Amino acid sequence: MLAPNTRVFVACSVILGGVVLFANSDGRLPGDHTGYAPDQPIAYSHRVHAGELGIDCEYCHYGAETSPVAGIPPASVCMNCHNTVTTSGDATLAEKIRADAAGEAPRRLFSPQIRRLYDALGLDDDGKKKPGVEPTPIRWVRVHDLPDYVYFDHRPHVARMECQVCHGPVEAMERVRQVNSMSMGWCVDCHRLNAPDGAGVVMPGEGHPRLHHHVNTDCSVCHY
Repeated sequence: MLAPNTRVFVACSVILGGVVLFANSDGRLPGDHTGYAPDQPIAYSHRVHAGELGIDCEYCHYGAETSPVAGIPPASVCMNCHNTVTTSGDATLAEKIRADAAGEAPRRLFSPQIRRLYDALGLDDDGKKKPGVEPTPIRWVRVHDLPDYVYFDHRPHVARMECQVCHGPVEAMERVRQVNSMSMGWCVDCHRLNAPDGAGVVMPGEGHPRLHHHVNTDCSVCHY
């Protein structure tokens, strides 16, 4: 058995270590991945696609409207545009100016990221399958990942609110990051603040709880 002074020393060391660890971290609870923004195998820019080009979220994540899971868009969706568009507009214009001055046809240019898309699909520069080359899956890194014991259905949520309510201003993000904690408390707060048939969505800090008429907060809604 440790002497009293030794026990006090050990206890103080543990407490001090915890304080130091907390002070040098961002102070988040376990499972809170707010700010998580992993590198992706292809540097897809939501700022360009959803922001500058105004592509609707559900054009790519079409599963959000019809199934519980929004899903990662298959590469075939990317090719709806990138079968034709293979580099930036500035690079395309510069090549046209160069080709006109040289009296020749413009070359088809590829940005490094779109080249990765073609390589993953095993396509040549004309968008045709390379003989003997098999496609390889693009291993996107999931950003928003709820625990396995949580059931979340995108359908009722996208039917009444914008994707940005949960995912933040994705249209301004060069690389997607997790904006909200996605914790149980965060979700329950939203349910408590919003009536089942109300218009719009009230977020914490913007209104008062509708204690007698709110979206279901029974445990079995998300855990069953």
